[in-house]
Amino acid sequence: MGLSLKERVFTALLGIAAASGLTMLILILVKATNVFLPADTKFGIVFDAGSSHTSLFVYQWPANKEKDTGVVSQALTCQIEGPGISSYASDPAQAGESLKSCLEEALALIPQSQHQETPTFLGATAGMRLLSQKNSSQARDILAAVSQILSKSPVDFWGAKILTGKDEGAFGWITINYVLGMLLKYSSGQWILPEERILVGALDLGGASTQISFVPQAPILDQSTQATFRLYGANYSIYTHSYLCYGRDQVLRRLLAELAQVRLRSPVARVRHPCYHSGYQATLPLAPLYESPCVHTTDSLNFTQNITVEGIGNPGDCVAALHRLFNFSSCKGQEDCAFNGVYQPPVHGQFYAFSNFYYTFHFLNLTSRQPLNIVNDTVWKFCQKPWKLVEASYPGQERWLRDYCASGLYILVLLLEGYKFSEETWPNIQFQKQAGGMDIGWTLGYMLNLTGMIPAEALTQWRAQSYSIWMAGVVFAVLTLSAILGAAAVQLFWTQD
Repeated sequence: MGLSLKERVFTALLGIAAASGLTMLILILVKATNVFLPADTKFGIVFDAGSSHTSLFVYQWPANKEKDTGVVSQALTCQIEGPGISSYASDPAQAGESLKSCLEEALALIPQSQHQETPTFLGATAGMRLLSQKNSSQARDILAAVSQILSKSPVDFWGAKILTGKDEGAFGWITINYVLGMLLKYSSGQWILPEERILVGALDLGGASTQISFVPQAPILDQSTQATFRLYGANYSIYTHSYLCYGRDQVLRRLLAELAQVRLRSPVARVRHPCYHSGYQATLPLAPLYESPCVHTTDSLNFTQNITVEGIGNPGDCVAALHRLFNFSSCKGQEDCAFNGVYQPPVHGQFYAFSNFYYTFHFLNLTSRQPLNIVNDTVWKFCQKPWKLVEASYPGQERWLRDYCASGLYILVLLLEGYKFSEETWPNIQFQKQAGGMDIGWTLGYMLNLTGMIPAEALTQWRAQSYSIWMAGVVFAVLTLSAILGAAAVQLFWTQD
C-alpha cells in the first residue's frame, strides 16, 4: 500500500530539515579544521658552524608562549656541503657562499609572508675559537662574510658570533632536558612543569672541544663553571665546562704530533702509530699537523718534509699515548677536580652523550648501554684487527676508518679518567644522536633561550578558545533551527487539513 500525500510531504520536509542541518554541520567542521591549523606559528633558523662542518636547523613554535618561553619543535635540518667555516681562512667569501643552498631550503619551508620576521642566527663553536686565537683578523673576516650573505637574505638576521664553550655546554644541557620532557610537559590540556623531574647531564664531543654539563648534588664552588638561566618560569643552575683542544679531530692531530715528535730528525720520518691498525701505512705532509694552536712544538722543524705513518695495532700503547695529552697529576689529591687542574664536582645522575661520542660508539655498535667490560673489550678487539680486514669489513667508510680505534679509546680515557665515571656510574650514560625526534646539540637550547626575547601574541590562545565556543554554539543553533523548522512545517500542514 502506497504512502498518502500527507505522509509523502511529511517525509520530504523532514528530509529537507535533516539535509540542511547536515550541510551546515559539514561546512562548520571544514571551518573548524582551518581554525585549528597552527596559525601564528613562529619560525627560527640557527646555523651550527662547527669545526668540521656546518648544519642548519629550522625550529617552530606557537606564537603564544608558556611562561615566557616558546614550546619549540624541530622542523628541518640541513647539512651544508664542505668543511667548517674556519677552513675558509684564505677565502672568507666562500664561507658565506657555502650557506646559501641550505638557507634556500629553509626559506622554501617557511611561509614567505613570515620570512622577514624569522630570527636567524649563526653560532660558531670551537673551530672558530681556535682560529680566533691563531689569527683574529681571519676569524673576523669569516664572520663578516657569512654576516653579509645572511643580512642580504629576507630574514630577521640576529648576527653571527663565536659561542663561548660555556654557552655551548649550557645550551646543550637545555636541549636534552627539553626534548626529554624534563623542563615542560603537556597534561590535562595545559603545559606544566613536571612534578618529579630527574634532570640529566649532557656530554658533547665536537671536533675541537668537549663539554660536560650537569646538576651536581652539592653547591658549585667555582662560579666560573656555573651557568644559570630561567625557562618556563623555573630557575636552573648547572655545572658546565668546555675543554678546548679536546675535541675528536684535535685530539687525533695532537696524538699524531706527540708520536711524531721524536722521529722528526731525519729527512723522511717513520712514525709507528699504536692506534692505527697493523698493516696500515700512509705518507702525510707535516705542515698541516702544526697549523692548529692545539699542537705545540719546541723544535725547529722542517715543515716541508713528509712523515710515513705505520700502524701497529697496540691498544695498550695507544692508551699510554693518549694519557700524555692530559695533565692528571694537576688534580692529585683533589676530589673535585677532573684534569688539567679544572674544578669539577662528582658526576651525578643520568647523562646523554652525543655528537662524536655517539658517532664513534655507533660505529663500534656500542650504543645499547653495554656494561663497561663489554665496551672496553670490544674497542680493544677492534684495535687489534689487521687493516686489511677492517677495510674489507667496512666498505665506503674509508675517511674515518683508521681513526675509530683511537677515538674509541680516547672516549674511554676521557670519561673514566677525565670526567671520573666509574664501573658503577657507567650504566648512567646513554649514547644518543636524537631524542624525541630532535637532534641533540646546542642549537635547540639556544632557540629556547631566544624565544624568551621574541614578542608573544597573547591573543592567539584566546582566539582559538573563542572559535571553539563559537563553533559549538553555531552547530547547536543550526541543528536546533533545522528541527524547529521541520516541526513547524509539519504542524502547519496538519492544522491546514
